[in-house]
Amino acid sequence: MRELTGWIPLLPLLGFLILAAVPLFTRRELPEKVSATIGVASVGLAALLTAAIAPPFFNDPAYVYSVSLWSWLDVGGLSLGFDFYLDWLTLVMLGVVTGVGFLIHLYSAGYMRGDPGYRRYFAYLNLFVCAMLILVMADNLVLLYLGWEGVGLCSYLLIGFWYRDPVNGAAARKAFIVTRIGDTAMAIGLFLLFSQFATLNIRELLAAGGAPPADPQTLTLATLLLLGGAVGKSAQLPLQTWLPDAMAGPTPVSALIHAATMVTAGVYLIARMHTLFAQSPLAMMAVAAVGALTLLLAGCSALAQTDIKRVLAYSTISQIGYMFLALGVGAWSGAIFHLMTHAFFKALLFLAAGSVILSLHHEQNIFAMGGLRRKIPFTFGCFLIGCACLAALPFTSGFYSKDRILLQAWEQFHGFNWIWAAGVLGALITGLYSFRLLFLVFFGREGSASSHCGDANTRDMVLPLLLLSVLALFGGLLAPPLQSVFGAAAAAHPPIWVEWIAIAAPILGILFAWWLFRRGSFRETQTGINLWWQGGWDFDRLYEAVFSKPFLWLAQVNRGDFVDGAYRGVAAASRLLNLGASTLQTGQIRWYMASFALGSILILALLVAL
Repeated sequence: MRELTGWIPLLPLLGFLILAAVPLFTRRELPEKVSATIGVASVGLAALLTAAIAPPFFNDPAYVYSVSLWSWLDVGGLSLGFDFYLDWLTLVMLGVVTGVGFLIHLYSAGYMRGDPGYRRYFAYLNLFVCAMLILVMADNLVLLYLGWEGVGLCSYLLIGFWYRDPVNGAAARKAFIVTRIGDTAMAIGLFLLFSQFATLNIRELLAAGGAPPADPQTLTLATLLLLGGAVGKSAQLPLQTWLPDAMAGPTPVSALIHAATMVTAGVYLIARMHTLFAQSPLAMMAVAAVGALTLLLAGCSALAQTDIKRVLAYSTISQIGYMFLALGVGAWSGAIFHLMTHAFFKALLFLAAGSVILSLHHEQNIFAMGGLRRKIPFTFGCFLIGCACLAALPFTSGFYSKDRILLQAWEQFHGFNWIWAAGVLGALITGLYSFRLLFLVFFGREGSASSHCGDANTRDMVLPLLLLSVLALFGGLLAPPLQSVFGAAAAAHPPIWVEWIAIAAPILGILFAWWLFRRGSFRETQTGINLWWQGGWDFDRLYEAVFSKPFLWLAQVNRGDFVDGAYRGVAAASRLLNLGASTLQTGQIRWYMASFALGSILILALLVAL
């Protein structure tokens, strides 16, 4: 089965090429069924191939292998191949990307029906999956960076999919530009790693990272720069501002970005390079601090949102914060476990939200909803399961993965510490905002949009929701054996009350949400701290004041500098030449013949003279 590995990213790429090349050969659009079949089947086959290569890993958790396709780059002492490397970490990511990605593709076949860009949508979606697969399978950091930039491009294309609306185009540009900041930091980090270790092969770097580095300061700087790249892609502080606006794209795109592809890339990068980060206590503390602060700030913002998709967007930022917290305290397996379970329940929540939005004729304001549990009971059941998992209620998949993170945070610092406290407080806030959303949408009196509600689920949409509901509930039983990748973690033995606090926190949040809902305290307000949280703690305004406005002012003041003068001189010369040439174009044949004769005489005279 090893020889089939290269086909896993190739199949979605072929799907993209076929769908993208249709306009070159025919003026007619492909029928929607054909476009959906190509788009869905290419990812479905990739998922089947992932399942086909998995048995050896289950038989031997330490099993690894690499596939070399061709020599890619050989210059200046840097020799890189287009090679793939598979271990249990890769297998988990392949399962998430192809498995959850396939279900999102299948759901999209029904959700996007009737859209004029149907073929283009599936072409972009296939390319997105291909880029993410290259990222997680890469054997070297340059190939990983290729996939890294690929998912950035695809996010731009899909967030701005409905590009005729200027708001969508602005959201796509914002995502592209903000993530480029992190990508630049990451690229510099790769240069530093090459200068330190003379290689960018991941396995060689992991082996070298297990020993004390020749220059600890350079290694710390390189890992912090890699963290910068991860912060950008995974929408963590301070580069989190792009993700809420990314809700401008179709809802299944949001599910794919949040659950299976782009925002998980930063978590994967740090986990993959774990031996390098483990050599730098400063980098580890930075990762944990970023995660802890992000999960709290994003959780508070989720409490104030009125758009159903933006609530889920801030919840993703917060849950990725838990993964960063886990990475920062050395809970590598816990972070990847939570990445996997989060993919299940977050895809479920976004797709269920898509069904709500379609059923309400594209209404997204949660205060215009209410009482929907009787009108769309199947969607309500799916949403209830997703919220329970998000809040990490006992015996759901989210409980098992989040509990592991909190216990490791306690053990890492040998008792009470602010990282653990932030995680527990975040669990309470998560229970509060997730069930605030559930109560406002599905309970209480019907809102202005609820009276027009009709179940919009099709067969294409029901099956993915069912499967994701099962995975979200029971995915905690699928904890991957990552000891061969990260090493065996020390057994956690905190006091029993520590575990009870972790269990009680989200339940208290849910009870508080129900109490506030029954009192009518959840209102659509635009004042005070609610407005501040709703605007994401005003990071956009801060960046505009600190970066955008000074730059625009400087450009205005410096608009007459010598560089602009040189360009204006070229433009003026071009206009003068054009004026002279146009003056000679009189339209009189006699004038043209005389000019031709005079020119010929001058040329002959010059030839004779020379």
